[in-house]
Amino acid sequence: MSTQHRQRVIRADGRAFNIVQHRAHLTYCYTGCCCGITERGYAAVPVDVYTEEWLRRKMRQDVHLTKGGCLGPCALANVVSLVFDGKSIWFHSVNSAWQVRQIFEYVDSMLKADRFLQPPSELSEYVFNYYDWDVRLPSAAESITTLEVVKPHGAIMLLSHADTDLLTLMKAAETMPEELKVSGFSLNALRTEDQMHVLITGEMSKAKVIVVRCHGPLHCIPGFDRLKATCATRGQSLVLVSGCGENTTEFSETIHTPLDVMQTAASYLDLGGAANFGELFRFLSDRLMLTGYGYAAASAMPEHGIYLPETEGATFEDWQRQADPAKPTAAVLFYRAHRMSGNTNFIDAMTAALESQGLNALCVFTSSLKALEDGRPAVFRLIEGRTDVLVSTLSFALGEVNTGSVTDAGDGVGAFDALGIPVVQAIASGMPRGAWEGSRRGLNALDTAVNVAIPEFDGRIISVPVSFKERSAAGAEHLYVAHADRVKRVAGIAARLAALRRTPNRDKRIAFVLTNSAAKAAQVGGAVGLDSAASLLTTLRAMRARRYSIAALPDTSDALMQDLLRRGTYDDMYPLDPARAQRFSRTGYRAVFTKFPEKAGRRMQDFWGQPQDRGPSILPAKKTDKKLLPTIGGKVVSIDQEEPWGDDRDYLFAAMELGNALIALQPPRGYGIDPDAIYHTPDLPPTHHYAAFYRWLATPQADGGWGADAIVHMGKHGTLEWLPGKGIGLSGECYPDLLLGDLPLVYPFILNDPGEGSQSKRRAHAVVVDHMTPPMTTAETYGALAELNQLVNEYYAVEKLDPAKLPYLQQQIWELVERTNLKADLDMKTMLTRERGDHTHEWDDALTPEGVPTTLASMTGNEVAHLIEDLDGYLCELGMAQIRDGLHILGQMPPMPEMLRSLTRLANINVPSLQASLATAFGFDLASLLDAPGERLEEDRQLLGVTCYTHADVLETLDRAALDLFTMLETLGFRAEAIEEVQRAVIGLATAEMTAALQFACVELVAKLEQTGDEIEHLLDALEGKYVPAGPAGAPTRGMAHVLPTGRNFYAVDPRALPSQAAWRVGQQLAHEAVERFRAEEGSYPEMMGLSVWGTSQMRTHGDDVAEAFALLGVRPVWSSQSRRLESVAVIPLGELGRPRIDVTLRISGFFRDAFPHLIELFDEAVGMVVELDEPLDQNFPRKHYLADLAKHHTMPDHEAQAQARYRIFGSKPGSYGAGILPLMETGNWKNDDDLARAFLAWGGYAYGKGTEGVDAQPVFTERLKSIQVALHNQDNREHDIFDSDDYFQFHGGMVASIRALTGNQPKAYFGDSSRPESAQVRDLKEEALRVYRSRVVNPKWIESIKRHGYKGGLELAATVDYIFGFDATAHIAPDFVYEGLAEHYALVPEMRAFFEASNPWALHAIAERLLEAARRELWEAPAAETLEKLRGILLDTETLLEEQGERRREAVL
Repeated sequence: MSTQHRQRVIRADGRAFNIVQHRAHLTYCYTGCCCGITERGYAAVPVDVYTEEWLRRKMRQDVHLTKGGCLGPCALANVVSLVFDGKSIWFHSVNSAWQVRQIFEYVDSMLKADRFLQPPSELSEYVFNYYDWDVRLPSAAESITTLEVVKPHGAIMLLSHADTDLLTLMKAAETMPEELKVSGFSLNALRTEDQMHVLITGEMSKAKVIVVRCHGPLHCIPGFDRLKATCATRGQSLVLVSGCGENTTEFSETIHTPLDVMQTAASYLDLGGAANFGELFRFLSDRLMLTGYGYAAASAMPEHGIYLPETEGATFEDWQRQADPAKPTAAVLFYRAHRMSGNTNFIDAMTAALESQGLNALCVFTSSLKALEDGRPAVFRLIEGRTDVLVSTLSFALGEVNTGSVTDAGDGVGAFDALGIPVVQAIASGMPRGAWEGSRRGLNALDTAVNVAIPEFDGRIISVPVSFKERSAAGAEHLYVAHADRVKRVAGIAARLAALRRTPNRDKRIAFVLTNSAAKAAQVGGAVGLDSAASLLTTLRAMRARRYSIAALPDTSDALMQDLLRRGTYDDMYPLDPARAQRFSRTGYRAVFTKFPEKAGRRMQDFWGQPQDRGPSILPAKKTDKKLLPTIGGKVVSIDQEEPWGDDRDYLFAAMELGNALIALQPPRGYGIDPDAIYHTPDLPPTHHYAAFYRWLATPQADGGWGADAIVHMGKHGTLEWLPGKGIGLSGECYPDLLLGDLPLVYPFILNDPGEGSQSKRRAHAVVVDHMTPPMTTAETYGALAELNQLVNEYYAVEKLDPAKLPYLQQQIWELVERTNLKADLDMKTMLTRERGDHTHEWDDALTPEGVPTTLASMTGNEVAHLIEDLDGYLCELGMAQIRDGLHILGQMPPMPEMLRSLTRLANINVPSLQASLATAFGFDLASLLDAPGERLEEDRQLLGVTCYTHADVLETLDRAALDLFTMLETLGFRAEAIEEVQRAVIGLATAEMTAALQFACVELVAKLEQTGDEIEHLLDALEGKYVPAGPAGAPTRGMAHVLPTGRNFYAVDPRALPSQAAWRVGQQLAHEAVERFRAEEGSYPEMMGLSVWGTSQMRTHGDDVAEAFALLGVRPVWSSQSRRLESVAVIPLGELGRPRIDVTLRISGFFRDAFPHLIELFDEAVGMVVELDEPLDQNFPRKHYLADLAKHHTMPDHEAQAQARYRIFGSKPGSYGAGILPLMETGNWKNDDDLARAFLAWGGYAYGKGTEGVDAQPVFTERLKSIQVALHNQDNREHDIFDSDDYFQFHGGMVASIRALTGNQPKAYFGDSSRPESAQVRDLKEEALRVYRSRVVNPKWIESIKRHGYKGGLELAATVDYIFGFDATAHIAPDFVYEGLAEHYALVPEMRAFFEASNPWALHAIAERLLEAARRELWEAPAAETLEKLRGILLDTETLLEEQGERRREAVL
């Protein structure tokens, strides 16, 4: 410690004092406006740790500690300021005890060294400078260029991305001559050029030789150019080595270093090990500093091998001697570098945990999976045939990842498939444990990419972090420190998977869980795109064939569902039958609950009460306590219902046993919540009943549980993976991990939703088995629309032949337009007042005596022709719309001709579009036809026997021709040699482009579609502990047919590559279309747009939405020319942009927040760049709004006002998901727009950005919403539509409703359609709603197709009504005729009533209820009294029917 000094000070009153002078002053913010204010989303300040460390280290005389108020930079909370020897260091985001201890360790090291030191690498990422002392012009003495040339016999310094290199260096340093000094620094700790400057002027100034081992291009090192220049000036030798084995020219550049020295140094480093590192340093010293230590050549070390802690050079026979052959074996795979550096503490911990689970642990090291032998990873020869499960700690993937595009499953997946065992990804995190523990997100962006997203390409099962990068108590040699609880979790998962492999099928118990998020009897098994009931029945039959002990099965899926539901549900109208419900004792659950982590258990108790051995949970007293109830912002929580679904002794579950299979309804997430609490509980903890259900499944039968060996969640998606907790890299306090435990989870999931599927993989260690989208077909016109289409065709036919008939046809056309309410779709006023060459029309609603609008009657023939063109074009769009032909059933092939037509409609990779090829063959340009489908041909034309008058006629003819081609090919067995013959037979000619498209279909697509049976086979393989092959995800009908076949454990994208260059082109087009539409409608540019952005669509499109947001701001992505990964963004000059910069507010989904943190940071940076541009405010709306915000909040501290004025990204509270609108729709606990806005703001009012992770910023979000003129949402494919999911009305509708509530005006709402990426369009949301209503919702073709699916078909119909209701409640998009159509086509038609009564009477009851609610809330503004009476009659009839079928209706709940 330094000598103590005092200063004599005379106080103002004349008294003298000897004041102890301190060497340092450490101040942390505690009572400021942000730091530690958890209610606002900031992390708590670890106050006690500051005091403990200060006292424990006895620093009182040297370091003054101050717990202070606001220190200034609130956006960086929690903030710490340190002054030592007159130098200032600031730290941001000090949110954990670990960070505080590191700061005190740093201060301690300076006191021991008796001088100021630069912060260690562990703290470097948290360092910033709040003062401008260093950015002002430095004095000559501080300039690098004036530093003395380094002395000849200086030190050697190694900079490496591989921390194992630094550990090996430490070991090697122990063998070095005393005068040869070596040191190391982690390049991972370098985040900015300023940090490089500190390093250069500090420790690096002592080194004569600097070795840089870079894992990637050298430009990825911040400040590398400065390093090179400094070495050249100082005379330091710079040795450049690629850590990835790349031989690019940049690694051959020499600075005071001969080329042969660089090459020799690389060989030492590549072979690794302390001995080679020691020889490397002697070699460099002798060659570059002219010493004479002597050195040996690099010695070869085994590239792969078996690791036994006590045995050097262990063989398989050594391992075999100590293994128990009766036990299953888990292989543990880790990097050779850990073995060479002795960094094996975490592997030893994993070994012990596996052995405690009753497994042998075969630990194997490798240099890389890409070190091949006979085309497969060489290390696999040590594992193959010897193990039951593989636990891998390796980063990245075996196969090559196609950055920026879809990655096909290649040889890498084949190698794992040949290995044949499940692979568990145990995450060896590059984060410090304290940083992970303090993060509500979990893993950082780098870990997410290299240890989660990319390993998914191998089909690995994603588990949890098992180690963290930090110094352990055992010493510096153990860099990866194991987390005992997380290691135990991974060992448990591995043991369960091995048990699946070893347990005979006849003895396995499998629980099938059906989603039931709305807790309605009408909507059990609501899997998107999947007939869950029929799929379940198919799976159970296949299990019987594999000798599972399954009881007798019903003949139909309807019979299965009705047997299940007659036992009762969680629906208040159809409650559980205690005599037939499954049970778990309250005593058994309480024993489990007492073992829950304290924080997670307390949150459940605070909300749902304390579970009891007898009787319901005892609720907490109503109180306001921000410490006990942080999740509700200090609001009073009231549960107005006694704990349901149980009796005095047991929790009751809606489930049915079929031998060793269980079919169960997933329990509701909550009950009886005070309506006000719904607005304030985005992170609602699970109920005790919910928790008891999952722990009952896992608990052995002997202990009162069901004893499941595995769970199957049947279809997208349940609620387990969306429970509160970290986004990625879960802890034991995260509810998905806590409730699921070690149980294997298998998850059939629709192919086109990689985002939400990834959520289950990353938060519930699920093995996804993807399934086909529903079969696709064209909508075709029907009923009055078909009549109208025929009249338009007649109009064209008689236009020249018999013009006298035209007025009569015009009147008939108008009558049908009126009868079908097409005026609402076409928006005649807008259509007729838009410019037609050099004139416009003003619409007059008055009618002639004949009932024809006067405007129509007064039109010239040419003017009427324009009207007919628009009408014909719209009918064509409706008729050719892609809709689903029913639902998919697991393992069942879709109808081939229709499916092949939909898969080849767009161009696939290197394969032309069949539709475009047909158009070209007949002399048309497809893009021109699609751009103006109603436009007249220059002359009528005969095409394949059809007289074509318009583009629409041509499109319809070509579409039928495509179907005819595939129909004939099917009759010929899809033989490739028949392709040319079939073309000539169907269309009379053959072309190379058509042949290529048909060849692709016959040779590749048919074979892949025939593999649909893998969906069942691989599901059952997963239940037998086998590897499920990985494969890409995506929307196959969006030019991505190569994502087939299904039945794979799908993966998504390399998140670092988004947005891709292709997505940038689409995003630019979407931005252009949205801006131009607004300008055409309003005559000015929009200043602020709101865009909802989902993670799953970013994965499907590789970033269309984010690209659009960048384009609106007027910035462009900058990609690496080598890796094609996104590096930064650059401002587009106004002259090039050609319009003002548009401000944009993003409402991101919770999954987007978790999956793409780097995009959040980059967009935040883009906003920061744009608002700082010196441009006219009428050309830079973001800057205009930014400056206005600063002026409005001028009383705030500048830094806080500036940070807040830049907030443009808002989302759910960290660890939670959703938009808050659905609970209101399900419970009916809302009255008006204000209620919807309250929920939308409370659930989405958390700001995100660089250094801002979920700050509660509801007032700022409110102001942003008030300024939004257009609410945007995009859809990238036609495999689903806006009435297929509640997410559309929650996010898009919720934004519209909130803006309306806050401003009193209905904003514009636009729908972006990029289903054809080459021609993205933007429509009004109401326009899109009516298109979907006509093409699918009331289309008899779709209704008949969905009726084929019995109970699930009824569910789909009821859900469609719910989604239309939700969208109308929020966005006001449904005219009365929509409700009338729903009532007529779904509820009142006798054939439909008969269908519902036979298959799903609960759905009919739900439809009638929802339509009556629409009338009651005046969404359905003027319903016919007779219709309402009929709907009320349906309610009574269905209740009677269900009672007759044995349902027990609970007493009415008022």
